[in-house]
Amino acid sequence: MSCTVAIPSSPVFSPSRRPLSCKAASASASPESVSVAVSSPAQAAPPAAAGSPLRPFALRALHLREEGEEFAVYCRRGKGRRRVEMEDRHVAKVALGGDPKVAFFGVFDGHGGKNAAEFAAENMPKFMAEEIGKVDGSDSGEQAVKRCYLRTDEEFLKREESGGACCVTALLKEGDLVVSNAGDCRAVLSRTGKAEALTSDHRACREDERERIENLGGFVVNYRGTWRVQGSLAVSRGIGDAHLKQWVIADPDTTTLRVDPQCEFLILASDGLWDKVENQEAVDIARPLCISSDKASRMTACRKLVETASLNHSIFIVV
Repeated sequence: MSCTVAIPSSPVFSPSRRPLSCKAASASASPESVSVAVSSPAQAAPPAAAGSPLRPFALRALHLREEGEEFAVYCRRGKGRRRVEMEDRHVAKVALGGDPKVAFFGVFDGHGGKNAAEFAAENMPKFMAEEIGKVDGSDSGEQAVKRCYLRTDEEFLKREESGGACCVTALLKEGDLVVSNAGDCRAVLSRTGKAEALTSDHRACREDERERIENLGGFVVNYRGTWRVQGSLAVSRGIGDAHLKQWVIADPDTTTLRVDPQCEFLILASDGLWDKVENQEAVDIARPLCISSDKASRMTACRKLVETASLNHSIFIVV
C-alpha cells in the first residue's frame, strides 16, 4: 500500500488564508470518485463528503480525487489484492486550528485493518493544533509533534481496536517545515531536483531498532526473508498494535528545516511507493509537474506516481 504527499515551494509552500471545504462528486461524475475544493471565506462550507480530511472514507471505490489551491490528491485502489477496503488514509489541513500560517499534511498506512489509520487521520490534526497551542519559549515544534503522535497512539489504544498504522507527517509553520515519521512511511524533499530523504524507515531489520527491542525483552527474527518484531510485524514503530506495544512504539523521529527557494516539493509516501521506486526516481517523475503552480499539473503528477505503484493500494497528494 502507498500514500504520497508532495508539497512544492513558494508560493505553494505558503499555507492559504482560505479555508478548506469538501464537496461530493457531482451526479455526472463517476460514482467511484470524490473531489474536494477550496472555498472562499464568504462561502458556507457544505457538509463533509466521504473521503474528506474531516471524515475519512472507507475506500471501496477505485479512484479518489481531492483538489485545493495548495494540494491535489489522486488515489487508486490497487488491483489483484484480496483486501476489499483501502487501509491507507491521508489528511491535508490548511490553516490548522484557524491559523493561516500553519498547515498539516499526513499519510497513514494501516496494517491489520483500517482502524488505526482512520483514527489517526481523523484525530491527529485536532491533537496537533492543540499541542501547537501549548508551545512556548521553552518548548519546540518538534516536542509538540512528539506529544501529538503519542497522544494519538494513547487515545487509539483506549478504543481496544485491532490493527496499527505507520505515519509520516509534515507541519508547515511560519516558514519552518517539521517532518516526522513512525514506521516505514517516508518523506523525500526535492532540493533543486536532488532527492533528500528527511526520514529513515523504522523497520525491524535496522540494527538500532533491533537493539532497542531486544533491550526491552523482545526479539526480532527473520521470517521468510523479512525481519519481524516478535516474528510478526516488519515495522518497529507506529500507532496502535496493542499486542506489540511494548516494542512497537509511537515515538516519531523528527527533522526541522527552514523552507528556502531551493526547496521545490516534498513527497510523503508509504512503502507502496518506496518498495517500487528509489527516492531520486520519484522526484524525477514528479518534478516536471510539481514545479508548476498549476493545479492540473500537480494532479497529473499524482496520477503518474499512482501509476508507478499501480499494483498497490495508493493515495498520492501533491501540495
